[in-house]
Formats: sequence, structure tokens, C-alpha cells
Amino acid sequence: MKANRTIWVLTAINVVLVGFVILREARSVRADGVAPVLRGQKLEIIDTQGRVRASIQVIPEGPARRTDGSLTEHGTKKFPEAVVLRLIRPDGRPSVKMATTEEGSGLDLSGGTDPAYLVLSAQGGETSITLTNKNGKPQVVKP
Repeated sequence: MKANRTIWVLTAINVVLVGFVILREARSVRADGVAPVLRGQKLEIIDTQGRVRASIQVIPEGPARRTDGSLTEHGTKKFPEAVVLRLIRPDGRPSVKMATTEEGSGLDLSGGTDPAYLVLSAQGGETSITLTNKNGKPQVVKP
């Protein structure tokens, strides 16, 4: 009889301890406020299929490269470090791109059909607007 009572007492103590641990963990997981800073080198927003639909990243100084890592036709030219924001269509093409470097900044807006786009640029003390419609002929406007 005494052993049965000891088992019940130990079981009750274990239940209380487990309950205490669970409550303590639940309180520590709960967010108590907003983090003052989010730090990282790249941020991506994806859709329900896992495709990247928006990104912001710091691109290091170096030659121009494609997404597969190969050099572009401008690969011998050294580009400065840039911060780039891209909004990407469902087909994977960027429709809005905003970038800034030490040399200047720009905003590219792409149309639904290639190569229709608009480029606003401020670089090296000069500004321009380049308009290109679906026939591919660009029109540059400078002050």
C-alpha cells in the first residue's frame, strides 16, 4: 500500500514538472515585440509555387555575370557594388528593377511584350529617360 502511494506522489510531481516546463517553453516562443532590425545580405519573397517574385540584394563589385554565373558581354567591364530591388513576373522576368551604386541610380519598368520598357537613369551627373516600344527602337530624352 505504501509503494502504491509513493508511485502516485511521484506521478503527480512529474505531471506538475512537465506542465511547468511546457508553460515556460510556450512563453519563450511567443514574440514579445517587434525586432528593431532585420539584417541579411538578400531578401526574397516567393509565391505559393516557390518561385521568387520579389528580391532585394547587395551585388558585390565585379564583372557582369548572368544568373548561371557565366560572364555577360560586358564581363570585362568592372561594375561597382550595387543594391538592387526586383519585382518579378510569374514567368520569371523582372518587370520592375530599381538599383543604386556610387555612380548613380536607375529605375527600369518593363512592358508585357519584349522589348517594351522605360528606363529612368541618373548617372555621373547626367539624367535620361529611355523609352522603347515593341518595335525595339529606343527614344532617349535628355534635359
